[in-house]
Amino acid sequence: MKMDVKNEEPVQRRITRSSTRLVSAVEAYLTEHSGEKFSLRETAREMHVDGSYLLRVYKAHTGHTLLWFHNHVRCKKAKELLAKNDLDISAVGEAVGFVSSAHFSHIFKKVTGMTPSAWRLSQINDSPRDGE
Repeated sequence: MKMDVKNEEPVQRRITRSSTRLVSAVEAYLTEHSGEKFSLRETAREMHVDGSYLLRVYKAHTGHTLLWFHNHVRCKKAKELLAKNDLDISAVGEAVGFVSSAHFSHIFKKVTGMTPSAWRLSQINDSPRDGE
């Protein structure tokens, strides 16, 4: 691990106000653009930083990758759609930016541990019934 001789701490673990602001800004940007295909080049350009720098800073702050965050935002939005309406699974996937329903189901299961249809069913089974 590379050390900063002046501060005697690992360079990649140093968290500054500017890097904290960068992480907040990139999360806001990715949330706003979650329906679009993830592009490190475009995201870094919007943040006015180098892509590899952005990856390092984000990982140091959160312990996760940018793609991990992007997929979690998409799945959170998908859960809202699955819980609130009767759209079919492929329409939900498309609504949150996935081109393929198979890819959507794969990522959703990876993030939540359940397929979209199983998750929707669990929400129906967990909701209180009329008269109970």
